[in-house]
Amino acid sequence: MTKGRKKQGGGGARKVRVAFRANRGKPAREKDWAQFADGGAKEEGDTRAGERVAAKGALSRKRTVIVEGEGGNAAPDQREGTVVTLFGLIAHVDDGTRVWPCTVRRVLRTRSTIGRGAVTVGDRVCFTADERDGVETEGVIESVAPRRGELKRVSNRREHTVVANVDQVLIVASAEAPKPHLVDRYIVSALHGQIAPIVCLNKIDLLSDEEVGAFVSVYAALGYDTLGTCATDGRGVDALRDLLRDKESVLAGQSGVGKSSLLNTLQPGLGLKVGAISVETSKGRHTTTRATLLKLDFGGYVVDTPGIRSFDLAQVPRERLEEFFVEFVEHVPNCRFADCTHIHEDGCAILAAVDEAAICRQRYDSYVRLFTDTELRRTTGE
Repeated sequence: MTKGRKKQGGGGARKVRVAFRANRGKPAREKDWAQFADGGAKEEGDTRAGERVAAKGALSRKRTVIVEGEGGNAAPDQREGTVVTLFGLIAHVDDGTRVWPCTVRRVLRTRSTIGRGAVTVGDRVCFTADERDGVETEGVIESVAPRRGELKRVSNRREHTVVANVDQVLIVASAEAPKPHLVDRYIVSALHGQIAPIVCLNKIDLLSDEEVGAFVSVYAALGYDTLGTCATDGRGVDALRDLLRDKESVLAGQSGVGKSSLLNTLQPGLGLKVGAISVETSKGRHTTTRATLLKLDFGGYVVDTPGIRSFDLAQVPRERLEEFFVEFVEHVPNCRFADCTHIHEDGCAILAAVDEAAICRQRYDSYVRLFTDTELRRTTGE
């Protein structure tokens, strides 16, 4: 009686075809330099010294691997957790009882060659843990569950997920220099990643109530949650706490707008480092060096991201920009041309709505700048 082959995987395991690494994909060409030593070619009847059979086509450049627990269903010997931060090639994973430093299984890195990283902050993962005596405890990430709610940017022509599995993004602008065009870019990126945007104007002690209202009313009229805050005197902090409670949120905004200060005011025990504004450039210095998932005592999680002076929208096609300006949607069907760019065409319903003040001109100007200036979509807002 023959022994049956042991079943691999189990518990939801499946086979996946993945590409070989570049140095394993193509066999070396066979060379026979001896035939040139006599100054002539081999005769037809000469015996070959060796023969190699090599497969051809794309199929031969892939291999089959067994992937277990895909989609978050861990195998019996695996744990489930959430990536809370990344240190180079090491991901820190919280399983609810402790945080594990984990490496990433090579097959995951192979399968993610089209992206910048196999895992990111907020990912739900399955991992195996090594708890042997005398060995530093660590884990290996075996699989990553499908993502939802992603905040993305493009780096070196490759799409990079900054954070995954969040419900909302808190877009923080400073009253010192609100930069509405930059806020609009954050909103487009959030909606593209299927995340609800919240617009927060911080440091409102520098403005009058009328000035604060004029800024936030533009976005409140579009149906977005808006608020003004001040970490110094605590204004708006209770309202912000209510918006973040029991949600998974990510903070976004330039360096120096006060994101870390707001989080310290919400939950003083976090003790996040706070920096000053540069006198020379009037821009903030980076105090948050990596995206980190923080647990809130009043319920929910928040991801504090490094402040960025630019936010790349290269992953959003120009032709789709109109759908992320929500006030455009009801007017687009009334345009004379189906492929209307809403820039110069006769019979454009968007241009008519702007003239009639049905669409805010400031928002329309943001749309035009994003549509017409490709380079601007990769550089700092004004």
